[in-house]
Amino acid sequence: MRELERWADAGLGVAFAVVLAFWAYQIGDSWGGGYWLFDCAAGAVVCLLALVRRRHRLWTAIAGLAVAGVAILVARFAGLPAEPGPGMTFGLSVLIGSAARVLPVPQAAGVAAGGLAVVLGSPLAMSTHASATVLAGVAWLAALVTGVWQRVLEDRRRDAAERVRRNERLELARELHDVVAHHVTCVVLQAQAARLVARKAPERVAGSLADIELAGSDALAATRRVVGLLREPGGGASAAFGPAERLGELVGRFHGPPVSLRLPDGEPVWPSQVAGTVYRVVQESLTNVSRHAPHAGSVTVSVAQRGGALAVEVADDAPPPPARPHRGGGYGLVGMRERVEALGGTLAAGPRPGGGWSVLATLPLPPGPGGRS
Repeated sequence: MRELERWADAGLGVAFAVVLAFWAYQIGDSWGGGYWLFDCAAGAVVCLLALVRRRHRLWTAIAGLAVAGVAILVARFAGLPAEPGPGMTFGLSVLIGSAARVLPVPQAAGVAAGGLAVVLGSPLAMSTHASATVLAGVAWLAALVTGVWQRVLEDRRRDAAERVRRNERLELARELHDVVAHHVTCVVLQAQAARLVARKAPERVAGSLADIELAGSDALAATRRVVGLLREPGGGASAAFGPAERLGELVGRFHGPPVSLRLPDGEPVWPSQVAGTVYRVVQESLTNVSRHAPHAGSVTVSVAQRGGALAVEVADDAPPPPARPHRGGGYGLVGMRERVEALGGTLAAGPRPGGGWSVLATLPLPPGPGGRS
């Protein structure tokens, strides 16, 4: 980027030199003598300020406007050619456009007002010719419009980048919550079970510790998988999860009430985002069962594909309230709902009429191999 800016400034410097030389020749040809010296010197100062504008855009713009104002007065009372000349006008337009693009709005507005004052004051330096005023006015307007337009584009790019970063942070928070909460919950449950086993059947402690070690290894592997996804260019969280067969692995690792898994017949093919969302809904629901329904006798995970939609339900048969707490808090349900709604689906969670809790997610399937048109 800095190299590009240096090349752009070099080209701008050449353009300044050409304009100054051309106008000096025109003044020498029409006025004769050394009348071109003042215009060339004043214009060169403003152009030099334009070339170093990035060091301090506000003060270089103020200095350029001040030089232009002094030049107008000197040209008026010394009988010199009209100011600002083309070279000075060119330099001022660069300073004004740069200020309008980068500086805070109050400062940019002040610089723009100063430029307008130079345009309106330019007739003081001339008698009958209006070319300098017209040139200065057109250059001022073009610089202001260009600067404001670039400012709007950069603001839009910045807002878009911020939205992307915000979405990435949200996605990362969801992944970390899902992975850490699920696996750490398994470790905690195994540790609690080990304490009971140590009191009642010490000879089975070794097996409980082995289960804890396995659960910790699963947590570490899942965390590494998420970190790997973050490092892969263009990788997405949903790409890490396969379709229905991954649910069997998830259910098999579940430490809690027995789980019955019902899947569509055959080998369904779902888009990666849908498959990832199904996996996360089931994972978070099973984690909630471990936390809030430890006395449930069984859990049913049903995945049914009907037409162009996929229905995922996780239901348990835990005792009805008040024997079990309400599950309204935490980030799990919020994360599930955001995932499902992001794909255009719906999520319903609540107590079942006969006792227990149910989470039902409905996801639309796009037309194609994974859905029904």
